[in-house]
Amino acid sequence: MVTRLQTGKLKLKTVCNLQHIVVEDPDPTCFTMANKHKCWRDAMSAKFQALQQQGTCELVQPPKSQTILGCKWIYKTKRNSDGTIARYKARLVAQGNRQEYDIDYTETFSPVTKLPTIRLFITSAVI
Repeated sequence: MVTRLQTGKLKLKTVCNLQHIVVEDPDPTCFTMANKHKCWRDAMSAKFQALQQQGTCELVQPPKSQTILGCKWIYKTKRNSDGTIARYKARLVAQGNRQEYDIDYTETFSPVTKLPTIRLFITSAVI
């Protein structure tokens, strides 16, 4: 029996390395760190413009009896499979840890459409 070792046709040993990306510049953790870099300012501006165009939120006077929830920017560098930077992503999220049950906890709503729901509507329309 002729083995690969004898013929010289050895397969390369593939080793999975989960830490293959060397991060020179970690993602910022606060607004003041991100505001120093133009790429993060552009990402925040694009996200804020998208929120305004979609009509996600509107500016209103707060009721005096309600507590106001704060918001925070979350930053993430999206990379390609080879480790190069694809884009900088910034998200504006509400700080829901200040909500109180039965006061303002039940008013939070995030509409998400899932594929099974769309299929159900299409099926009912066909029938």
